[in-house]
Amino acid sequence: AKLNLGLKILNKRPDQYHNISSIFVAINLHDIMEFIPAESFNLKCSNQDVPLDKTNTIYKAYNILNQKYRFKHQYKIILHKSIPIKSGLGGGSSNAAGALKALNKLYKLNLKHQELLDMCLKIGSDVPFFIEGGIKLIKGRGEIIEKYTASILKSLFFLLVFPHFSISTKWAYNKLKNTLEDGVDSPKFPALDSNVDWKLFENDFEKVVGSTYPEMHEIKESLE
Repeated sequence: AKLNLGLKILNKRPDQYHNISSIFVAINLHDIMEFIPAESFNLKCSNQDVPLDKTNTIYKAYNILNQKYRFKHQYKIILHKSIPIKSGLGGGSSNAAGALKALNKLYKLNLKHQELLDMCLKIGSDVPFFIEGGIKLIKGRGEIIEKYTASILKSLFFLLVFPHFSISTKWAYNKLKNTLEDGVDSPKFPALDSNVDWKLFENDFEKVVGSTYPEMHEIKESLE
């Protein structure tokens, strides 16, 4: 899974995606995928709320590779879900990147790093980040990935609170569209060192989501 330390949504692009600026941090909350040799491709999941059709990101990853390489033997993939769905933690994107990396190794495709990144973008904007993980500054629609120094994070823990509601990213973007301004410059996030002011890491979705789910503001106020 990943966290967003700050998220600024700058504008909507001609390709209908959004330009963003955010710091992504990979954390140790994770799903597990099992790859079992099988007569035909099959996808199972421990969470019955996860769709197993062509909209599933693992399915998309498998399909992209299978269409190109026409696999002679197949795998049954079992997804053991721990990352809550529709939580903004990138579970689906992480699954897609993990599937691409695993299949690249299992089928000995020897795909290069850039080839994997190009395939990731066909699945979703957050997928490329999970090829490497770590701590990165993310720009564009997710394809611009830069290293970000954050030595202080090694000494910190993150507390995740999962409320009773979940948020569709598409819904959140649609709610936000009326407030976007064209030509907005990318924000400069502060250095992640011992003097960091965490209030400078704003998330543009916070007001949008909080207006519909005020419980989110209550949770934040309680923590503060």
